[in-house]
Amino acid sequence: MRRRTFLACSGAAALATAHLSPAASQLPKGTVKIYVGWAPGGGTDVFARIVGQKLSELWGRPVVIENKPGATGALAADFFARSRFNDGLNLLMAHVNTHAISPQIFKSITYDPLKDFAPIALVGATPHLLVTNGKTPAASVQEVVEQCRRSAEPVSFGSSGAGSVQHLAAAMFGLAAGVKTLHVPYKGSGPMQTDLISGQIDYSFDTMTSAAPQVNGRKLRAIAQTRLTCASGFPNVPTMDQQGFKGFDVSSWYGVVGPKDMSRALAQQINADIDKVLAMPDVVTRFDGYGVEGGGGSVDKFAAFMVDEYRKWGEVVRAAKVTEES
Repeated sequence: MRRRTFLACSGAAALATAHLSPAASQLPKGTVKIYVGWAPGGGTDVFARIVGQKLSELWGRPVVIENKPGATGALAADFFARSRFNDGLNLLMAHVNTHAISPQIFKSITYDPLKDFAPIALVGATPHLLVTNGKTPAASVQEVVEQCRRSAEPVSFGSSGAGSVQHLAAAMFGLAAGVKTLHVPYKGSGPMQTDLISGQIDYSFDTMTSAAPQVNGRKLRAIAQTRLTCASGFPNVPTMDQQGFKGFDVSSWYGVVGPKDMSRALAQQINADIDKVLAMPDVVTRFDGYGVEGGGGSVDKFAAFMVDEYRKWGEVVRAAKVTEES
């Protein structure tokens, strides 16, 4: 199912030429679209709409959010990679699943995440939280490790689906700790959290965006967060790195890419305007509420980041022997 939303420019002032970005007059004629591989309301969709609305104001023209959900974002990414756009400006919200993890696991994915798209800008990244329920006594990562070593039954880690970031984070943890765990995949974070809260499973490396309301509502307890520095929303939850897992760095990241034949000049123009958007105080405030950090920077910085993420997760997939059936 596709859902298309037009983000109109807000106010007549936004339409005045004097207030437009210099890049606006150099953009291709026709409709501006941002494709999103998830349904409306999810994190990727929300961030695309925030950025799209602000770009609409900078460019003085509507931006269309085109939702093409399916296969944890791969459906939209595959469509985008195969399409030959003849008019307008077409962009895609890339995600760690679509451009670093899934192509290394699922045989049905045929696009090359590093060759079939033009990197434009990193929108930001959200940490994950190692969370558990009130029935689990572990209060530190080391206590989780000891539980995994002593337990007669495999300690379970839930995820939003096979090949998801939650799945790979748990696999990365198992490799780093030298322990075996049981992966329990769900169709989304919602049903996974239901079983985690009730004690049907033990832990999850859930996204901060999804887990924060449950932690703040005291339905789940946060043991660690997964970036190298603490997110501003959870300053008192230590990182995996701080708890002995040096270099443990996991995030759900979001970025904007274009068709592979997009000119470098156009990519740089769009990058400059996205950097302006990410620096706007109201955008910073909204992103802080979702735990989104680290966005912005040059086209080359984002391109290098995508390569590093693809290599990192490829190593985890191979070392942990993760497959689409596991």
